[in-house]
Amino acid sequence: MCDQDTEADNESWLALNRRQFTALGAGAAAMAIVPGCMAQTHDGAGGIRTASRAVTITTPDGKADAFFVHPEGGKHPAVILWPDIAGLRDAYKTMGTRLAEAGYAVLVVNHYYRSSPAPILNSLSEWRSPEGQQKLAPMIAAITPAGTVRDAAAFVAWLDGQAEVDTSRKIGTCGYCMGGPFTVRTALANPARVGAAASFHGASLVNDTPDSPHKLLAQTQAAYLFAIAQNDDARAPDDKVRLREAADAAKRPAEIEVYPAQHGWCTIDAPIYDKAQAEKAWGRMLALYKQYL
Repeated sequence: MCDQDTEADNESWLALNRRQFTALGAGAAAMAIVPGCMAQTHDGAGGIRTASRAVTITTPDGKADAFFVHPEGGKHPAVILWPDIAGLRDAYKTMGTRLAEAGYAVLVVNHYYRSSPAPILNSLSEWRSPEGQQKLAPMIAAITPAGTVRDAAAFVAWLDGQAEVDTSRKIGTCGYCMGGPFTVRTALANPARVGAAASFHGASLVNDTPDSPHKLLAQTQAAYLFAIAQNDDARAPDDKVRLREAADAAKRPAEIEVYPAQHGWCTIDAPIYDKAQAEKAWGRMLALYKQYL
């Protein structure tokens, strides 16, 4: 997860690779301000025109704000996107729009809605400041595993009521950093509807609590992608083994891979963003969705 140890580790790694990531960071910044990501309509690189709107979803715990983006016209399989620790912001709206351009109706959620509407922070870099961490601390504490399951169930139900969603197809989910384990809890919330879950540099997927995400796989009907950062793997090398054992025991399809990239590498406004490895992970997610949604 994006904790102090991870941040210190990433800073050390960046210091050794500064020249390469200065260039990559410029590309990430450009992606984060793609014209149209906030607009009502947007022509994607592949020629697919998308429409988007801000939405509010009633959950058992309150009113959740979110960003809904989808191809114009027709019905499409839905995806629930859980942002990283810095929350719903322009970078994730851009990432959600790109996924919509691939043919999906994407709900990018504010998992901090119990505390504040989005955006709470404008970039991942703000989380790295003492002020950002102090601001988020009580909001993080307000999120519980059971609450995330309730949220996910409400998001699935909301999506199934939208004209843009093809309810004959399974729903997918993807999550980044602290949103990684939320993908498993989404699959748990409605096993019959959620067919694929992708976690990118997910936090605390394996722990000793009774409801650790890896212990929940057998209660789901989803196929999984677990893309693990090299520094997360170095800190907890047994996690990938336990994930594989849990997936095999549950008879759940699961692609589990350690990427040669640092925690946070898939998020386009992250200082550690690695375009080459992010593109590889993105392609594996699209392959997962193509097969199981």
